[in-house]
Order: sequence, then structure tokens, then C-alpha cells
Amino acid sequence: MSHRPPRGANSAPSQRPLADTRAPDEGDGVDTSPGISDSIAKTTCYMCACRCGIDVHIKDGKVRYINGNKDHPVNRGVICGKGSSGIMQHYSPARLKKPLLRTGPRGSGEFREIEWEEAFAIATERLSTIRRNDPKRLAFFTGRDQSQSLTGWWASQFGTPNFAAHGGFCSVNMAAGGLYSIGGSFWEFGEPDWDNTRYFMLFGVAEDHDSNPIKIGLGKLKARGAKVVSINPCRTGYNAIADDWIGIRPGTDGLFVFALIHELLKAGRVDLDYLLRYTNAHILVVQEPGASDDGLFVRDADGNPLAWDRVAKTAAKATDPEAKPALTGSFEVDGRRCTPVFQLIADRYLDGSYAPDAVAERCGIAADTIRRIAAELAHVAFEQTIELPVAWTDWAGRRHETIKGRPVSMHAMRGISAHSNGFHTCRAIHLLQVLLGTVDVPGGFRFKPPYPRSAPPGPKPAGKTVKPMTPLDGMPLGFVCGPDDLLVDEAGTPLRIDKAYSWDAPLAAHGLMHTVIRNAWAGDPYPIDTLMMYMSNMAWNSSMNTVETIAMLTDHDGAGNYKIPFIIYSDAYYSETVPFADLVLPDTTYLERHDCISLLDRPISHADGPGDAIRHPVVEPDRDVRPFQSVLIELGARLGLPGFVNDDGTAKYADYADYIVNHERTSGIGPLAGWRGKGGTAIGKGEANPNQLQRYIDNGGFWHHDFADDQRYYKMANRSYLDFAVQMGFIPKAEPIIFQLYSEPMQRFRLAARGHGRVLPPEGERQRIESYMDPLPFWYMPFEEAAVDLEKYPLHALTQRPMHMYHSWGSQNAWLRQITSQNRLFVHHRTGAGLGLVDDDWVWIESINGRVKGQIKLIDGVNESTVWTWNAIGKRRGSWGLKDDAAESNRGFLLNHVIGDQTSADAQGKRYSNSDPVTGQAAWFDLRVRIVKCPDKEAGFTEPQFERFRQPPHFEPSPDKLTFGAEFRRAREAAE
Repeated sequence: MSHRPPRGANSAPSQRPLADTRAPDEGDGVDTSPGISDSIAKTTCYMCACRCGIDVHIKDGKVRYINGNKDHPVNRGVICGKGSSGIMQHYSPARLKKPLLRTGPRGSGEFREIEWEEAFAIATERLSTIRRNDPKRLAFFTGRDQSQSLTGWWASQFGTPNFAAHGGFCSVNMAAGGLYSIGGSFWEFGEPDWDNTRYFMLFGVAEDHDSNPIKIGLGKLKARGAKVVSINPCRTGYNAIADDWIGIRPGTDGLFVFALIHELLKAGRVDLDYLLRYTNAHILVVQEPGASDDGLFVRDADGNPLAWDRVAKTAAKATDPEAKPALTGSFEVDGRRCTPVFQLIADRYLDGSYAPDAVAERCGIAADTIRRIAAELAHVAFEQTIELPVAWTDWAGRRHETIKGRPVSMHAMRGISAHSNGFHTCRAIHLLQVLLGTVDVPGGFRFKPPYPRSAPPGPKPAGKTVKPMTPLDGMPLGFVCGPDDLLVDEAGTPLRIDKAYSWDAPLAAHGLMHTVIRNAWAGDPYPIDTLMMYMSNMAWNSSMNTVETIAMLTDHDGAGNYKIPFIIYSDAYYSETVPFADLVLPDTTYLERHDCISLLDRPISHADGPGDAIRHPVVEPDRDVRPFQSVLIELGARLGLPGFVNDDGTAKYADYADYIVNHERTSGIGPLAGWRGKGGTAIGKGEANPNQLQRYIDNGGFWHHDFADDQRYYKMANRSYLDFAVQMGFIPKAEPIIFQLYSEPMQRFRLAARGHGRVLPPEGERQRIESYMDPLPFWYMPFEEAAVDLEKYPLHALTQRPMHMYHSWGSQNAWLRQITSQNRLFVHHRTGAGLGLVDDDWVWIESINGRVKGQIKLIDGVNESTVWTWNAIGKRRGSWGLKDDAAESNRGFLLNHVIGDQTSADAQGKRYSNSDPVTGQAAWFDLRVRIVKCPDKEAGFTEPQFERFRQPPHFEPSPDKLTFGAEFRRAREAAE
């Protein structure tokens, strides 16, 4: 007999909305499902970068409760601790309340409140003067704001090349390494095929990034019995539930990957058909040392790369579908020696220096383990292939009756990216995937629209010419293809304040935000007038060498003026950076404003279709604050920036919401792709729809398009997908996207270092360019590790963020602070025993850059030569609305204090930023330290300590106890 649950019981399958959400009446008079809200607003979370859909329950105009939106394509109703605690973020005591103008010394926290009109007048006068004289004297840098398509366009219209966002100190290696290799990348640009993967490898992935989608995906893998292998020095979160945890030594991931490649090549376990169809493995490379084109591709008169047709015994167009290209050998074309890319790959990685026995000790991984993983990869890829009964047509018109795949997938993040060798490590992982034939196939790593794009994609960075009152001729950020694209003057001096796209960091696709304060302070390569920043805590946890950064922000010249003359800063909270600003523009919380999660920036697509989303105000601000995006649009109008004003000089957009609906980047393409056109029936391209935002709101705050079955895989060569991508404006032409295992743009830089070309590096930079701009990925020791005395500083030191917090935001949150209010330095118990340490000891953590004091916790799940801690827990007293006795300020610590922002001096005495030499990615994880037990008198409190910030005017005292919800209970009880 079947059992029918009582009416209202939660009996539906998970992740599906219930027809009746009431709990069953249990007959005891207790209402287990009381009404908690007057209304529910569906919007997008902002407690991390996942951009999950949330239902915000509103009661009497206040936020009562937050849960996941079951219909949302990102999280499908799942919500994490961060997301549900957004209430306490929104009602944080640290919220700024009104514009502020500094009255005391910079860094003191002494301000007076001003009206918005005065704030606009100050900013407009200052910025107008800069724009009339030299626009590059404005440096505009933003944090994890998710509105970079607007902020970058604003900078371009202002005319300054000095714009970037957080990517340069977060994961530009991850992005650039993928975009220059396969036209896409991990994290926001791609995802594993969770439904079909049978062998999944995570490289350097902490729990904060993409947490809900990864948790959902790992749940699928575990349920199906797929194997999960994690490569990470720390066994936390995802790594703790892996079937196989590889506790690698930091900075050696690339070496480990090359050993896997060595084994696969040696065994002949690579997908040759895949390489021939989708990569440049068969393209011929000139092998003429000393020639101006040595290392470049052999091309025909029209510039098409050539391959050697092994049947016709002649060179042929590499993309000719009828050709039979050779992958190995040495050939002569027009009297010149040349070799296929794959031969160069084999020559390099079959070398004994990459064998497991040769790398095992350095990686901290047994050689047999490396060989075992290589064999497992080969077995799953080639013995457990997947074939879906779906017909599709490739770019050349060839019909395929099925879609074949190799069910190995990989995901990587900041743990490998934040090293000075991270770019080549990222490329190595993509090389491994491609050799196995696992990119955008069933079971493999899959692209999220609008990717893939050409490798590298366009456009190129603008800023070679900066003129008063004139926009740049493009966007400040982009992708260079050779020395001619660099932003340097004739002497080789950088044209950007952060030195992005210079010989210091040629492929700096995201800029170098972490260098801006030092360079502006030093006037290197030139002085600036105003530093404008948004939502980036650059005076604390977003800076390397925090102690010295604070000194730079407050330093004076010989005339008594600040070396960085003026700082404008926008934030929603009283962070450690606000007190260093001269003008503070208070932002709203994410529940009080419009935001656009756009295909022009970082959308919410998944591999089976594009998507984007919005935030919209679900409650009204109770303070005199304004959304920074709307403030920026008003500043643009007041400055008369092209695109921000009409022909008669009036403001083009009323606010950010108006901009989202009516702005067009190119004809028919705006910030949002859904419901375009007057009737809202177009997607991707179409004229502005005045009802577009309401359509998003009615749909739960998002838009998503599902691909047809024959568009879902092989996007780099799938005719149906490529045609769709052109229609949407993702790519200019429906042409195949060729994976670049060998990077010709990199080789152009090496040729410049050898004296070939129009733009040449200064003599002192040539060896560096020759060494690191290698067209094939390689491994080298991280810079700090190579420079320090390893006997004196024997330990690697890392930071990562916990799953329940994100950047600085989370560690002000009363609910999340109950989980973690003090960070510890995690030390392997055998390492601790060797140093005479026990649990809860206080230690000095010392590097070549300084020292910081914290408390330790002995554990097993960490590489024995590595110590690590949670980032952004330690706070400065007086910030974030915390009381003076808060654990975060007195026992928590910040490892940033001992991370240097520059390398040791080279032979010429030059010091570079502590960054990857290819992309400029901040090398946070190269840090080497020693730990020394504190004397008893020094135990019990963290150091260094800094003077307490004063509180802004009308800032309420920090509460002894912060609670939420009691007023709703009292109101309900009173009503009863």
C-alpha cells in the first residue's frame, strides 16, 4: 500500500520548489511554519564571487531571512554560511553613513561629514584639472566589484590608462595561462563536466572560490563513485574529502604536472587525433638559430601557418581538413629547417629532468605516486571513454554521428596561480588536459560562454597615446601579441603607473593593482595626482608588505606634502583603508543597489548555456549613502566624459539602473543579454528594452539560455555553437579556435630580447625576457625561494580563506565571527615537535621582510615543510566596527606583514615587484619563513600593533553583543 504524506509536507525531491510549502499540522497547536515575511525579493548574493541566487524575505521593510533560490542556475537553491549571513553584513555596525572629508593626519581616522554635493564638487574639480592637463595622473583601481565593464569603460572615457581591478593580485595567472593556451580558463570561464567526469583533479583550490557549484559538483562525483584527487599543501575543505590527497610542496605543481606529461608521452598515451584537429601541435616552427623568425610558425604568403603533409611530402595549410599532417620529424621548407610543435613538446618533456624520480624529492611526492597518477589518468581517458548519441557538425562541415569524450577533468585556482612561476604552471595544466584530449568534451573541462575565444583573445590594451580631454582609443586592459603591443615609450619606460604591459610584466591581462601604492609613492615611472580606489582594502589585507604600505600612504615629500597627493576611496564599510583616504564616498550594501553580472565581464554562464544576472534594491538605505556605480556615472556626467553626456551636455544616464538598460558597448550589445528589443524577445543583440530590468526581476533576477544538444561540446570547433557565438557577439567570425600549445606571442618577446624587431627591451631586461617568455611552459624555482637562505628560512608559508568567509568582508560579520574570530598558524605536528612547539604556543613568524606574531595549532593535514593560516581574520583596532578587545585585533594576525612586495635586487641592482615575470601576478605564496617560540612575556597578543583608528562622526559605539531577529519575535508575540 502506498503512503501519501500529509498535505503541506516537504515530500518533493530536493532542489525543486514545493507546490505547498506549509509544514503538516501535527495536532499539538504548535505552528512550525510561522509567517516570517511580508514579501520575498529574488536577487543575487554578494557574500563571495559565486553570484548565487537568493530569496530575501522582507518584514516591515527590513531583511528577515535569506535562503537559496531553487530556480537559479548557479546554486539551484543551495546556500552556504556566507550567503545566509548576508543579513549581518547588511546590518553591520561598520557601515559608513555619509560622505567624509579628512580633517586630521592621513591614517588617523579624523573626518568631518559632508553632503554629497560637496563631495561631488571636490572630486569633480580635482578630476577636471587632471583631465585638462594629463589624464594619466589619475590612477583608478577597483577590487572584487563585479562591475569592471563599467569601471574600465569610465577610465577609458576619462583618458587614463591607469585602470585595473583585483585580478592582478588574485588570479591573473589562471586567466592568462588559459586564455593564451585554449581561449578560456578555469573558475569563471569554465567548469568540469560534473555529470560525466570519472577522474577529477583539483590544483590549489581553497574553499572560498565558486564554493556552492563545486560543492554541488563534488556531491555528484561522490554519488557516482568518481575519483577525486587534490593537489594542495593543505588538507582542508574539498581537499579533505578527496579520495587521494597529494600534499605537494608549494610552488612545485608545474614540476609535478610535467612529470605526469613525461610519463604519458613515454607510454604513448596521448590523443593524437584530438591534437591534430584542435591544436597547433602539427604546425611547423622555424628552427634557424640567430634568424629573425627563429621559433615562429612557418607561414604561406597569406600568413597562414603551415604543417607538413606526410602523404604529399610537402608543406600545406595547417587548417586544411584534407591534409595529413605530421606531428614529429624535421623538415625543410623553402630551404629552412622546421619542426612540428609536437616534436618540440616531446623533446622537452621526455627529457630525464622531468622524470618522476628526478622531481619527486623537490615536489615532496613519491615517484611511484606520480607514476600511479599518470597511469590512472591514461586508464580513465583511454579505457573509459564516453560516447553520447548526439550528431554534430564541425567547422569544416564534417558530420559526426556521436560526441566522444575522455572523462578526466581538472580545476585549478589561486594555490598555483599566486607564485612567481604560476603562469607557466597554469599553462602546464592546460597542456596536460589537451594532450589527454579532455577539453570541452563529455567528462572533461568545459567552456562557459562567452568562452572560448581566440587564444589570445582581443582586444589589445589601449594607452600608448594619452591626450588631455581625449578618451583612450580602446579599453585599458587587453591582450598583447608581441612587443609592438606593449605600453612603453621609446626608451622602454612603462606608460602605466602599475607597469602593466611593460617589459616588467608583458602579458599583464589584469594589471598590477598590488604595485600601485609603491609606484605612486616613489613617482616611478612618474608621479600621479589622485589615486581613486573602490572596495579594495589596499591598506591592509590586499597589500603585500602591509607595514611599509601604510608608511607609503602617509609619507611626505620635502615640502611637507603627501607623496601620493590625494586619495578618493569608496567602500560600504569602515575598513582599514578608509582612514587613509582624503575623500570617502560611502557605498551601499549589495541589498540596496543595482548590480549587473554581465557577459561583458564575469557572467553566471555554465557550460550548457550563457547566463547573466542582476542585483536590485530589495530594501532602502537608512543612511546617506549611494551606490558607487551610480556615483561614477554622475561623476562622468559632471566631467562631461564622452558617452556619459548627451549632445547638449545633459547627463545621459540617470543612474546605474538606467545605464544597465540603455548603454550599448557595440550596436545592439549592452550589459545584459536577456529580453532585449522593444518586445523583449531578443537575446544577445537587440535594441534597448525599457522593461528589461523588470523582466529580470520577474524571472528571479537572472537570465539563462539553454544550448541545443549539438551545441554543448567541442565549442572550439562546433559549427552550430560558433554560429550562435557570432550571433551573440562573443566572437567576430565563425572560425575554429585553435589551442596554442606553443605560444607564438611568447616567442616574439624572446626574439626581441635577441635584438630582432622594432620594439626592443632595454639591455638590462633582455636576459629576463629571454628566460621567462618561453613559448612552451617550463618550471623554475619561485623567486623568493631562490633568493633566501633556505636553512635560515626553511618553511613555506601560505594563506587561504575559509569557506565561511571571503576577503575582509566576512570577518566583520557577527554570525561568521562565531565560527572564526582568531586565526592560528597551522603547523605539522612533526615539524612542531622538531622545533619544541606544542599546541597554543605563541611564535614569531619571521621572513626576510619582517616578523609577525601569532598562535599555532598542530595538525596532520599539511605538507611538513609548510605552515599556513586563514587570511583576512586579523584586523586593525578601530576598524570594521569591532570593539577594542575583539579577538581579531588582539589575537588574530595578518601574514601580509611579512610578505615582501618586491624581489631581491638583481645583478644590476634592480628590484621588481614580487610577481610573476610574465603576467605580473602577485606572488603571495612564494613566502619563506622560520618560526621561533615567543618568550612567555611576549605571549598572549599579536604583533605588530598599530595606533587605533578614530571613529567617523556619528559612528555608534561597537556593541558588546550584536543580535538580530528579536524585534521580529517580539512583534509576532505581541500580535498573538
